[in-house]
Amino acid sequence: MKFVSTRKKAPKVSASEAILQGLAPDGGLYVPESFPSLSHLNVHEISSYPELAYEVLAPFFEDDPLKDDLAQICMDAFNFPVPLVPLKGEEMVLELYHGPTAAFKDFGARFLAASMEKILEKQSRNLTILVATSGDTGGAVAAAFAGRKGIDVKVLFPKGRVSKRQQTQLTCWGGNIEAYEVDGNFDDCQKMVKDAFMDQEIATKWGLSSANSINLGRLLPQSVYYVYASHLYYQAIGKKPTFIIPSGNVGNSCGAYWALSMGAPIERIALSVNENKTIPDYLFSGNYEKRPSVATLANAMDVGAPSNMERLFDLYPDIDTMRKMVSAWSVDDETIKKTIKEVYDESGYIMCPHTATGERVRRDQFSGKPTIVVSTAHPAKFEQVVEPLINTEIPIPENLKQLLDKETSFKQVGKEYRELFE
Repeated sequence: MKFVSTRKKAPKVSASEAILQGLAPDGGLYVPESFPSLSHLNVHEISSYPELAYEVLAPFFEDDPLKDDLAQICMDAFNFPVPLVPLKGEEMVLELYHGPTAAFKDFGARFLAASMEKILEKQSRNLTILVATSGDTGGAVAAAFAGRKGIDVKVLFPKGRVSKRQQTQLTCWGGNIEAYEVDGNFDDCQKMVKDAFMDQEIATKWGLSSANSINLGRLLPQSVYYVYASHLYYQAIGKKPTFIIPSGNVGNSCGAYWALSMGAPIERIALSVNENKTIPDYLFSGNYEKRPSVATLANAMDVGAPSNMERLFDLYPDIDTMRKMVSAWSVDDETIKKTIKEVYDESGYIMCPHTATGERVRRDQFSGKPTIVVSTAHPAKFEQVVEPLINTEIPIPENLKQLLDKETSFKQVGKEYRELFE
């Protein structure tokens, strides 16, 4: 199995090489040369989530230096529950927030960290990870890489654009983790990371790599829970589900499309976005226009130029195919608040603002149909938004509570990437 750049101007590489590089030399993102089939998978014979993850991911690591370590990496990375929760009728919620930082990013970050540490150990090398975050990615990456040998991490987050609890998770580590508050928005943070990568002198001197969803090692494990949940759903209901996925940088959604490409029993995939309407506007007009991000209550999705659209364009190169495969709807802040309250009043179930965008799309577009809304973060991370709406205090999960009690530190920088290396 080899991986190629979306821009087709870089050499083919192995999974390990793609994971270490992060971004391809031509500025593109790595994608599989072809997708393996899941036809060999007998879900009834698989006893645990880590075992399923190994079976799904093994073909991508055939003849790779990590091949013999993959089973242990999956055991180490995925050591928390992945519940599929019934809401009503054939409507369910896939809760992806039971990892250490209470967000779905834990899946990709923990797999990536374990993989990188093992590769570097084999090669006797050191790396510096650059990661831009709109909220949850940085905390998950920091937690996953804290204390890892041979790896330093620089986390960039936009000033005033992350919640108080999110910022604590980004800045409470010390050691091999450095946090930077950028005087700009998420797109500025992301641009700084990309500019640093394209500066060959800095990239070589510091041994740069990425832990954003542009990294293959983040995306591959995110395809696994779509395989897992779609099979569980099909066994329980006897129908293929439609996944509704809260989307920002589109890495999570792309994982679902990769699962579909492998043959997972998925009927359809729909994206919910906040007031950053780049994708719905593209599907409507046929013209893809990046734009500055807009601040919303669902802040981890505040992305105006989603990096992983490049991978979706690689899968579905023309607008007609894209429209056939990709649907997207925008949900504004007032509707997010209304939806959180509606769901709680009806069922007692508490959703974070991101998950609420998915639930709104379900109610407006797929009501009563076989659907799974992907819940991307624990609502306790957004207590300032959610608690006044439901008039109830949200219990803080133990894993999150431990992080919130730690001391924090960070550096303030502008939008110039060279400031990260002074």
